[in-house]
Amino acid sequence: MTTLNRERELQDTVDIDQVPDGFEPVSATELNAWRRGFTPQAEIWNGRLAMVGLSVGLSVLLVARLASH
Repeated sequence: MTTLNRERELQDTVDIDQVPDGFEPVSATELNAWRRGFTPQAEIWNGRLAMVGLSVGLSVLLVARLASH
């Protein structure tokens, strides 16, 4: 229920006149959708997965470094 209220607040604060041409506002729930191609959703998931990969890689390096001493 809180998510719906927050989404309504966000929709109320978006000024359609400030959105550049060619872009349409996307709701908060739509941003988490799994979409392929050059979409905002794909870019968000790309960033999330890149951070997971970076975190796992650094963790493996840290554990390997600590284990070698």
